[in-house]
Amino acid sequence: MTGQLKNKVALVTGGTNGIGEAAVRGLVAEGAQVVFTGGNEEAAARITAETGAQFVKHRVQDAAGWAEVSAAVRSLGRLDLAFANAGIHIGDSDIETVELDAWRSIVDVNLTGAMLTCKHAIALMRQNPEGSGGSIVLNSSINGILALAGDVTYSTTKGALRLLAKSVAVHCAKQKLNIRCNSIHPGVIETPLIKGAINQAPNPAEARKLLESVAPVGRLGSTEEIVSLVIYLATDNARFMTGSELVIDGGATAGLPGV
Repeated sequence: MTGQLKNKVALVTGGTNGIGEAAVRGLVAEGAQVVFTGGNEEAAARITAETGAQFVKHRVQDAAGWAEVSAAVRSLGRLDLAFANAGIHIGDSDIETVELDAWRSIVDVNLTGAMLTCKHAIALMRQNPEGSGGSIVLNSSINGILALAGDVTYSTTKGALRLLAKSVAVHCAKQKLNIRCNSIHPGVIETPLIKGAINQAPNPAEARKLLESVAPVGRLGSTEEIVSLVIYLATDNARFMTGSELVIDGGATAGLPGV
């Protein structure tokens, strides 16, 4: 690591597993002070002990709980990066069978939670000692570009994050806040969740082969590759990039499958 984020402060939502945990570790390794949120206190204790990052137990859709998260960030004196990573797809289904409670729960976390992350991040970034500035990154998905028939709510919320990022980006630019906002769109990434699904399949080797075939490059992405993109967006190298949607999927959305 090169210390690209030395003296910077970052906030990561959903930071106790998968891409979120990798982000906490990667940002700390690059020199940032990190506050992360989530619900898994056992995992958070391990991550905190190993990285020195600060944990706040919080559900992103809990509007009142954002006061505690903001206070934790404010205690570090600034905010340079907010990574809106928290997301779920529990209970999702197709449009004919999806239950309203599942729809509402997924929308609350994936979309309302991301909106609240942006809202509070901007308020914190406005107060930075040298003046307003910072980077907000929304973790969408390739399913925000190409929908899944069996996950109507997840696809809808991930698609909505594209325009949330653009709206936030344009607002901040027009207000001269020096705050950028972009969305990232990972393909199939080898997270613990994906590994678990592969291992629990009747034929793990075939399950892995199927998932690897989603990307023309023929493999799964790594969490570290996603974090590298987040780190780039947090640096001045990306200072002219806002309102963009960055696809990182091994070519999965670049062409027509089988053609």
